[in-house]
Amino acid sequence: MLRDSVILKENHTRNVCKEIDLIGRELGLNENELLISDCMALLHDVGRFEQFRKYKTFSDSRSENHSELGLRIIKEFDVLRNFSDDVADLICRAVRYHNRASLPDDETKECIYYSKLLRDADKLDIWRVVIEYYHRKDRKKNGTIELNLPDTLGYTQKVYDQVIKHEIVMSSNMKNLNDFKLLQIGWVFDINFKPALRAVKERKYVEQICEVLPVSDETARVLREIQGYYRSELEVG
Repeated sequence: MLRDSVILKENHTRNVCKEIDLIGRELGLNENELLISDCMALLHDVGRFEQFRKYKTFSDSRSENHSELGLRIIKEFDVLRNFSDDVADLICRAVRYHNRASLPDDETKECIYYSKLLRDADKLDIWRVVIEYYHRKDRKKNGTIELNLPDTLGYTQKVYDQVIKHEIVMSSNMKNLNDFKLLQIGWVFDINFKPALRAVKERKYVEQICEVLPVSDETARVLREIQGYYRSELEVG
């Protein structure tokens, strides 16, 4: 289990590096800016490995915040010693913010920009991971991916309402695996850059999650809301 979990996070890290590079190049970042963003992607989940070794879970609520754990590791091993203090601090701040529900209001424009870039790249690959898992025919239950949520029927009304209102789902409202899938769909509303949103649409990530949700009017409405959001965000201007 430890080996599989480590491989899962190693592959995720490599793919987030690829995603952030693709988004950054489409946005016109120069080579130095791409290097900084790549470093953020490489280090964003470094705390996950110690988290799982120590607690046997990737759930921050049942262990500790993996971003803060990662920052302690980065500082303990002086990982960013070859960077200027300003750049090292920028990388650390983006790592700290990558898994927060929202970004702080009192940060610099530069930090917010890079943090949004990292958050978009991270979500793109998390979608890949969970969708591959949901659609595996020989799927064995993986509590580290499902956060040990029960696979029961229906949705929690608060979770469903938040998605319909184009709000980010609060994890504290989740009661079952269907709620978790709705939370993942709701990440669409927290994508910051059009290249990333186009990737979500073109890869049909939301449609693939809907395929493993109950066939119901509620699920159909969720899909319609997302498709309408794509039109409003990608077909204007």
